[in-house]
Amino acid sequence: MQHDAFIGQVQARARLDSRGAAERVTRASLETLGERVPSPVAEKAAAQLPHEIGEHLRRVAHAPDHRPSGEHMTQHDFFARVAERAGAKYPKAIFEARCVIEIANEATHGAFAHDIRPSLDSDLERILFEIGDQRS
Repeated sequence: MQHDAFIGQVQARARLDSRGAAERVTRASLETLGERVPSPVAEKAAAQLPHEIGEHLRRVAHAPDHRPSGEHMTQHDFFARVAERAGAKYPKAIFEARCVIEIANEATHGAFAHDIRPSLDSDLERILFEIGDQRS
């Protein structure tokens, strides 16, 4: 999947009004995920995504003032960080981040989830990878 198709799918699935909003939530979700999982896991998952999308996972590990990779955070902390970065309210950030993760997983035919899931605590894993009709 190419970058433009990925962002277009995020925009449509998350029902965002612009590509810019889809870019923001994609960046916010993947940068936060990049902080949460260990660097080798982020690198492996990033390599499976379109280059520009994968860079969001890698970016935090290479920033001079980055938070450590594999940082433990509660599900609330994770989504609060996504919300802050995306400029969204907390409940909307949960929905939008799930859309980004679902599309990343679909784009990699399930390999994204296979790589990421073992690094997450069960609550965050359940929310990020739960497939269903909880879209708001």
